[in-house]
Amino acid sequence: MSLVKTVYIIVGPTAVGKTAFAISLAQALHTEIISADARQCYQEMNIGVARPSKTALEAVPHHFIASHTIQDTINASVFERYALDKAEALFKTKDAIVMVGGTGLYIKAFCEGLDMIPEIDPKIRAEIIQQYEKLGLRWLQKEVSVKDPIYWEKGEQQNPQRLMRALEVKLGTGESIVNFQHKNKITRPFNIVKIGLEMPRELLYAHINQRVMDMVAEGLEQEVKSLLPSFHLNALQTVGYNEWQAFFEGKAEKTSVIEMIQQNTRHYAKRQMTWFKKDPEIKWYLASSITTDHIIGG
Repeated sequence: MSLVKTVYIIVGPTAVGKTAFAISLAQALHTEIISADARQCYQEMNIGVARPSKTALEAVPHHFIASHTIQDTINASVFERYALDKAEALFKTKDAIVMVGGTGLYIKAFCEGLDMIPEIDPKIRAEIIQQYEKLGLRWLQKEVSVKDPIYWEKGEQQNPQRLMRALEVKLGTGESIVNFQHKNKITRPFNIVKIGLEMPRELLYAHINQRVMDMVAEGLEQEVKSLLPSFHLNALQTVGYNEWQAFFEGKAEKTSVIEMIQQNTRHYAKRQMTWFKKDPEIKWYLASSITTDHIIGG
């Protein structure tokens, strides 16, 4: 057993091929995988979050996959604690661990810790929630884009919970929530190797469009329909689910819903790349040509 432990973190946009490479790397290292995906942790959500297949999950043990329910409150702080505890347990018998995912803030929390945001007056949040429930997502998006353009540029624009949090912090402190994410970096007691996967934009967008079509073929509509009673929960305020509400209310055709999911997913992938490209510690590889030898040698 080595005294120096290492976490290999594979990042990149959705649909770039992170899961397949993570499995190959974990098998080469004889280790396990911690998912860093804010949506795949929910048991009730499968098709719409592109959860790894049964075969993939059987190939290598995965953690933070279907580990929680949509009733649970999951955020970067919860993930940080979960992943650090899991890493500590795995390092008792492993020299290396693989982490894979596209949720940049979760990965940042694991690597560096989270910065303390000053306590915000609860009345501010209550007012934002009241306005959101009355005026909807478009109002919330406009408020954040105007009041906190720094967050709007790189944040999750389709996630009401994240948008409300950004607006709450801006109104309560006068500062962008992004400004609280660059201080007090914690040094972890293990090595961290960050690996980025990328591909030409046109090819990535084609992959995204096809993946959405595959999801629909696999039964995404039925999955979303079964979750309609829970649509008020934060977990379901996300790409691939949000867009169906108009369809089930008779206000949109299925074809337009599919196109909207494809478009929103492409936008999400672009924001993921914007986030990850700002991290100088990530070494980038073409997804089509990377092998485990590039990372750990022959």
